[in-house]
Amino acid sequence: MTISIRRSLAASVSGASLLALAVSIQPAMAQDAPVETAESDVAENDIIVTGIRASLGAAMDIKRDAQGVVDAISAEDIGKFPDTNLAESLQRITGVSIDRSNGEGSTVTVRGFGPEFNLVLLNGRQMPTSSLGDGASAPSGRSFDFANLASEGIAGVEVYKSGRASLPTGGIGSTINIKTPRPLDRPGLRGSFAVKGVYDSSRNENNAVTPEVSGIVSETFADGLFGIAVSGSWQKRRASNNQANVGWRDGYLGSENNWGSLPQAGDPRFANIQNRPGPTDVYQVQQNASYDLNDIERERLNGQVVLQVRPADNLTATFDYTYSSNTVQIRNSNVGIWFNFNDVSSAWTDGPVAGPEFYSERFLASEGKDLSYSGSLTENRSVNKSLGGNIAWDGPGGLRLEVDAHHSTAQSGANNPYGTSTSVGTAVFGVLNQRVDYTKDLPVISVQMQPGIDALNASNIQATGNAFRNAFFRDRINEAKLRGSYDFDTPFLDSLDFGVTYIENKVRSAYGFIQNDTWGGSTTKEQLPDDFFTLQTIPDKFKGVSGANDPSMIQQFYTFNFERMVGFLDDLNGICGGDGNCLSDFTVDRRIRERTVAPYLQGNFKFDLMNRDAHFRAGIRYEKTKIKSSALVPIPTGTQWVSANEFNLVYGTGSDFTTFNGEYENWLPAIDFDFEPIDNVKLRASYSHTITRPDYASMQGGQTVDQLFRIGGGTGSQGNPGLLPYKSKNIDVSAEWYYAPASYISVGYFDKRVRNFISSTRIDTDAFGLTNPADGPRYRAAVAALGANASTTAIRNFIFANYPASVIVDSFDPATGNYTGRIRGLPEDAPLNFEVTTPVNSDQTAHLYGFEFAIQHNFWDTGFGTILNYTIVRGDATYDNTQPSSVAQFALTGLSDSANAVLFYDKNGIQARIAYNWRDEFLGGTGPNPFYVEAYGQVDASASWEFKKGYTAFAEVINLTGSSRRGHLRSDNNAFFASPGYARYGAGIRVNF
Repeated sequence: MTISIRRSLAASVSGASLLALAVSIQPAMAQDAPVETAESDVAENDIIVTGIRASLGAAMDIKRDAQGVVDAISAEDIGKFPDTNLAESLQRITGVSIDRSNGEGSTVTVRGFGPEFNLVLLNGRQMPTSSLGDGASAPSGRSFDFANLASEGIAGVEVYKSGRASLPTGGIGSTINIKTPRPLDRPGLRGSFAVKGVYDSSRNENNAVTPEVSGIVSETFADGLFGIAVSGSWQKRRASNNQANVGWRDGYLGSENNWGSLPQAGDPRFANIQNRPGPTDVYQVQQNASYDLNDIERERLNGQVVLQVRPADNLTATFDYTYSSNTVQIRNSNVGIWFNFNDVSSAWTDGPVAGPEFYSERFLASEGKDLSYSGSLTENRSVNKSLGGNIAWDGPGGLRLEVDAHHSTAQSGANNPYGTSTSVGTAVFGVLNQRVDYTKDLPVISVQMQPGIDALNASNIQATGNAFRNAFFRDRINEAKLRGSYDFDTPFLDSLDFGVTYIENKVRSAYGFIQNDTWGGSTTKEQLPDDFFTLQTIPDKFKGVSGANDPSMIQQFYTFNFERMVGFLDDLNGICGGDGNCLSDFTVDRRIRERTVAPYLQGNFKFDLMNRDAHFRAGIRYEKTKIKSSALVPIPTGTQWVSANEFNLVYGTGSDFTTFNGEYENWLPAIDFDFEPIDNVKLRASYSHTITRPDYASMQGGQTVDQLFRIGGGTGSQGNPGLLPYKSKNIDVSAEWYYAPASYISVGYFDKRVRNFISSTRIDTDAFGLTNPADGPRYRAAVAALGANASTTAIRNFIFANYPASVIVDSFDPATGNYTGRIRGLPEDAPLNFEVTTPVNSDQTAHLYGFEFAIQHNFWDTGFGTILNYTIVRGDATYDNTQPSSVAQFALTGLSDSANAVLFYDKNGIQARIAYNWRDEFLGGTGPNPFYVEAYGQVDASASWEFKKGYTAFAEVINLTGSSRRGHLRSDNNAFFASPGYARYGAGIRVNF
């Protein structure tokens, strides 16, 4: 008897199992007995293998038959991985790693190139991207957020790692094509429905099971003339993501002596430093530290309708509409401290990159130092819509033509009246000592209050400052393309591909804020009702992270209901204008239009080499892009000194749009060769040029200055729409041995040389006639009266007392003589200096290379199999942590090794899979303060049982071992964040028909 994995199933990745499984939570069972099918489709004694082995066979055949380097996942592959979205599934592919947001896969990195270097397509169409970034500035990224898409309803995913002339451009790392089902691929009525319950053990409270529902129905009519497929999924999730966070100042040299740096010898505070970093050592000091408890609720809705008409065997028209929305609510409560860098004690590791072992600061009672109890509430929604049409015609003589067009939008913004990034502060004033210990994975924050002040007495709490930031992002793509091919009946030229694409990409990125800088207190202790507050414990929220059981850490703090607090403060002080609407108008409004025309031509050749089949493909793509970039520039009208170390700009109502233009063109060749020297062994080689376009912030037109500044000056930015795209010259070679059905070994090498990286030039300049309130006659008079070593608090008190016409007093404490309020900048003060950053293309070239190893093996007829892969990535564009922040550096983010190990069982109606995914430490962000995400490994598992034909029960667990995550800056001791990990469980049932 012959056992085969049907190539027709592998090539189409469709059929009854696909349509039944494309939107279900888990796939159908493997069937070792023959299944019902047309006699003409199956040879006598053939066995059709379905389930895990069929899906792996399908993916393997796509890889084997492709020209160039392509990896793929079939619908069953996606459904059978224990993954919540496409990013979680894609990480199983060799060379693909992911980053997570709120405990869920979000963006992908391919061969060391981060999300902004990977282009995402839907059915071959370029998709708009939409995300809010940090929600506290105008969004600017091009990266696609896979958290917006559920894996249900997807027919397959193809990852193109080498370039080709016929593909849209934008992905140096890869081009990822998401494919959805088509009803005419398999006639008849087909369908599947599934329900699932999810329990997330990370939830701080109310650990309720959340539902997920999915389904698909496909039907054809009039003997295959018409077809319709409708799919959809709805998912709710409740989780928590608790983090310790530390904000750090720039990297100093040990020889530096400025505000925030460690005291030098001769300073009385020098005695409080243990093992001070040497003159050439680099170190960083923290600005603030906090414990954040984040409760998350996510609702995701996906759906698609596909209509097909086939009036003739050689003519097919397809129309599809795809919709997705992802709404994420995050309720944050945190306790935190800020440092003033006065009476400091600290201890340090050895250089050349020194890290703190502990850092503490002591305060006088007169300083009124606060312990912050803050909260925030955000509810942001991302909505993607795509309407497309396609007409494909198989003409005479080997001619094929296809016309395709789509209108797609992606939009993200606030879904409540508060904004995309918010913060409402309360505090207990009277800290005596605060300390952070960095010798454990978890930064251990300790606070001691002044005698007689109890931080856990709610009657001591006052409201302080608040901020309501409102970001918006919308991306619209109109794309039309004509593509075709012609087959030649010659022994050498096999076919010729040709086409032309027009893409218009319009982006709007906007941002505004309402901020009340009343950090010294906006209410008295008596005004704020005690019953607003609830006591919350901390150590139990960080189980499994080293340091969480330290008895010196903050054990409890007060949380409050965000909506109730905002309503109270708005009624009392009008923090949002008194009407409860905290959504600000946009003061930053950037609008970019890219228009690209791209024709291509590609020849496919077939010939004998050493009496074996060989293939060669050579193509060229030409692209011309024109850019128009406009920006609304807010006009600041003044400056103010709001507290000891806080300054900000004052804005009026004035603003204006400025517009700049740019254009560029590229010739992008692509060559592929493959050869089968012996049966089932394939050798490949590819060479291509690919590009990735600059981020939108770099292309924005106009100059802006940042609202907050320091005593030494401020910062600003100016965009450059004339930037050239990143351009990479790529080489790929690989060897693959397909030694058994659905089993293979492959080894690959890739080499990428990238230029046109974006660097920046900083220009020192004044702007808008702004002056520095801490650099003028009043400041100098205060120093002359009080002495050169006078504290900033004393200097402020002097100015408040002696220059009443130029200040705004919020409060005065007769007992201490301390003022709170704002000191306005005056025309006679010195001009405020701004370091304005402008992006430019650098002349640096990055060289990145690596190896990919993969094994896929079935253990005979036991039902067991395994998938193992490992990717090595190396490059010369790395960050040198031993250089201070004053030295500008160029580095690639995302470079790291990665690995996967999967063991599966598929036989007798039972399927089970356990998967381990690992990613080594990588540079997560560059600039003056680089940060690294530490190595992370996660175990996932799933199992299913078809207990009755058409009825399947399934279960899964994500992050089975509760792996935690951590990040740091230059030194391992410069902890950036630390977060515990928890398992997420799911179970459900699916019905097929």
